[in-house]
Amino acid sequence: MKQVVVIAGPSGSGESTITNEIIGRFPARLSRLVTATTRTPRAGEQNGVDYYFFTKEEFEREKEKGHIPESTYIANRDTYYGSYKPDLEQKLKAGRIVIVNPDIVGARYYKKEYGATTVFIVPENIDALERRVRERNPELPDAEIAKRRANAEAEVRDERSFYDYSVTNADGKLDAAVAEVVAILKKEGYNLE
Repeated sequence: MKQVVVIAGPSGSGESTITNEIIGRFPARLSRLVTATTRTPRAGEQNGVDYYFFTKEEFEREKEKGHIPESTYIANRDTYYGSYKPDLEQKLKAGRIVIVNPDIVGARYYKKEYGATTVFIVPENIDALERRVRERNPELPDAEIAKRRANAEAEVRDERSFYDYSVTNADGKLDAAVAEVVAILKKEGYNLE
């Protein structure tokens, strides 16, 4: 039985929103993997709910223990992100289908180690993605926005072909994107009911 799904995409593509919508429709079967990070919690974020927050030293210790089997360092933010295996194992043991929102490193790991179906979420265009990032983080400087835009363009150009499926999340059409992902999961044999 397939139990791990990757829903990924550039920052601002809507992969987290789509994940939350799908979990909201099938709460008895689906859970989101809570990942580990070294970034500081934002207002309202809770440890173990939004992320597992670690110092860099703690993050390294967790990696050494095998609790973080794959991770990525984001240089411009001086931050590590990684899969937190204790969270994944606990949810899999409970019979849950786990949705993961990783980067390409994590997507490759879950496809290889767990046979995950991988879905790449793309905005209808890069301008829409930039607007979403600005709305979500109005305090971000233009240089950071430009960096994220360039990263998103590179992800769509270079990484999209790795994924099993690509779904467009157009502005005002979230329900259509969610329905498309749900149809993919059913087609791939995930038991959502």
